[in-house]
Amino acid sequence: MLSYILRRIATAISVIVVTMVASFGLFFLAPTDPAGAMCGRNCTPERIADITRSLGLDEPFLPQVTKYMKGVVVGRTFTSGGTTVECSAPCLGYSYQLGQPVTKLIGNALPVTFSIVIGGAVVYLFIGVLAGTVAARLRGTSVDRLAVGASLGISSVPYFVVALLAALYLAGTFLPRSEYTPFFDNPFAWASGLVAAWLILGLTNAAGYTRYARASMIESLGEDYVRTARAKGISERRVVYRHGLRAAITPIATIFGLDLAFQLTGAIFTEAIFGLPGLGVLTLRAFSFFDLPVLMGAVLVGAVALVVMNLVVDIVYTILDPRVRLG
Repeated sequence: MLSYILRRIATAISVIVVTMVASFGLFFLAPTDPAGAMCGRNCTPERIADITRSLGLDEPFLPQVTKYMKGVVVGRTFTSGGTTVECSAPCLGYSYQLGQPVTKLIGNALPVTFSIVIGGAVVYLFIGVLAGTVAARLRGTSVDRLAVGASLGISSVPYFVVALLAALYLAGTFLPRSEYTPFFDNPFAWASGLVAAWLILGLTNAAGYTRYARASMIESLGEDYVRTARAKGISERRVVYRHGLRAAITPIATIFGLDLAFQLTGAIFTEAIFGLPGLGVLTLRAFSFFDLPVLMGAVLVGAVALVVMNLVVDIVYTILDPRVRLG
């Protein structure tokens, strides 16, 4: 197990480095004027030249990417208008548009997104797996047809439409108005300000997990070991929820892990509609102003999230299903 984890960590680091170099090349070597875009309108040529020198955009590609990677490990300094700014490791660059290190901006936005994603994940994983398991257990009945039909109906409506309607007609009336309060400042205000986003994100994603869980449970309940357990006289509830569900949840764990990683950098609709200042809104704003350091930081956060979640899913496999062994 330990050797496998070490190999995967080494592979993960190489994937992150390749992603860093590739995204750096795509953003900084694009046929655009990032310094001018960051500087904005009514910007003097001297200011544009200052930003260009500070970001190292006047240097060849290799020195630029080397400085960027070195900054991630040991930190970096930026000079603007005679003022030197220290960016401690891991330094993901400096946003001249917002006048702050990218690490600080992402550090402020990530807890918001993380709170939304984790809360929504608890809702859709619980509802989806429970509904799918019940539908598989009562396969062919009206309960099964209702669960499948409801999941298909919810999936057919675009998420942003559901979220927008909920924000207009539910938030502030039937549900608390959405706002973000740090958890350690006031846990109750933190939860109440996110409950609308949790419910909408959870209920819409639960539709897909209902179908995944149902299909996986039907296959699992047809296995030989389940029939053997029933033949031994074990109660049906224990057969379904202890033996069948444990094996059926293994493929769901893969989908859940990847969904969790993607939503950490893809919760733009949820954050924008409910007015929550998370990573998605920060990335969207950076794209609008062509704030390259912030975009680069968001790309790296997404890459790290995907790599880490893939490793976690592989390890969880061995816990959920003893038949799986890490090689």
